[in-house]
Amino acid sequence: MNFLTALVTFENLHEVRRLCHWGPVIALTVIAVCSSMAILDSIIWYWPLDTTGGSFNFIMLINWSVLILYNYFNAMFVGPGYIPLGWKPEKEEDTKYLQFCRMCQGYKAPRSHHCRKCNRCVMKMDHHCPWINNCCGHQNHAYFTSFLLLAPLGCSHAAFIFIMTMYTQLYERISFGWSTVKIDMSAVRRFQPIMPFSVPAFAATLFALGLALGTTIAVGMLFFIQMKVILRNKTSIEAWIEEKAKDRIQYYQTGEEFVFPYDLGRRWENFKQVFTWSGSPEGDGIQWPIHAKCHQHTLTIEQLKQKADKRVRSQIQYRVVEDYNGACCPLSKGLNTFFRTPCTEEPRIGLHKGETILATRGTKWWMYGDKVLDDEQTKAGVRLRGWFPRRCVEKCHYDTAVTSAMTSETSSEEKKVK
Repeated sequence: MNFLTALVTFENLHEVRRLCHWGPVIALTVIAVCSSMAILDSIIWYWPLDTTGGSFNFIMLINWSVLILYNYFNAMFVGPGYIPLGWKPEKEEDTKYLQFCRMCQGYKAPRSHHCRKCNRCVMKMDHHCPWINNCCGHQNHAYFTSFLLLAPLGCSHAAFIFIMTMYTQLYERISFGWSTVKIDMSAVRRFQPIMPFSVPAFAATLFALGLALGTTIAVGMLFFIQMKVILRNKTSIEAWIEEKAKDRIQYYQTGEEFVFPYDLGRRWENFKQVFTWSGSPEGDGIQWPIHAKCHQHTLTIEQLKQKADKRVRSQIQYRVVEDYNGACCPLSKGLNTFFRTPCTEEPRIGLHKGETILATRGTKWWMYGDKVLDDEQTKAGVRLRGWFPRRCVEKCHYDTAVTSAMTSETSSEEKKVK
């Protein structure tokens, strides 16, 4: 098993620390509660040793639990695959098409992105998932998606067992008044349960039923979202890049035609890029099969154009007018700021009066941006960005010279890319 191989390797023992996080703790708790309660209730409802149906039901429960945990731990411990530190392309001229990562001191390969949580550039990064406390990317995309499929299937089976257990145990104790609902109880009545179905057992079953139904709906929706992008050979990040490319072309009326380079045209071909019989995905995480109209750096060139465009259209300069200590939910900044804090693991940044912030996005009560640093910090590669309360800043009026310089810098970058 791949995740066991990763664990017993000495240099990967630190990966076990990924379990010490609220995401895996909650996920494994839900799996444990649903699995254990389903096994106990199946013994009460349909004794597995005396009937073929009971045996099949029990074996399927064990099967779901093993497959779910296998794919979950593989997604967590195999990991997404990382770009080597200090990586650069074989051809020196290709560097002008790539972004440089100051944290990894290397270039970002096509389809890779830097994850602030993992502190590495991730191959074919889709997103950082708090439930596995790791990124979903090139090497573990299939395991992660398989987990998203198996978890709702297993929880649906468990939910059926919970419902049938409560129905059979309460059938003769409470009159439901369902004159038209008849369920044949002859098979289960022949065997007396070895465990009593008490009030605590009923409460635990009801609680597990809620967990199972909630997991089925939530994780099932995530599975369909993942399959939607996989069948187009995209990631969630790349789908967003494609939307921004269309927006940029429409905004500037450039007349360009952006073709997503990694969509091979057939869903089955795209599917096989992620799911293989060996379990290992196609490719090395750096070079990719591409559309006939594109080349290896089509997407990275588009990213550079969007980055240049972002400096012109998105970054708005703000001056800090109120101190902020970086708390996640600062009560001193008002109830709306406290209750409407962004539900994300992205960091908060502390603010001091007089500092300057370049904001890139925000909500009604919070903003996200980069703190403007001095020359020494900038040269050292220091970057401070995160969320902060909107009430702590006020918009600055751009100096004409600064704006012109920024615009000319952006234009020169676009010409270099072209």
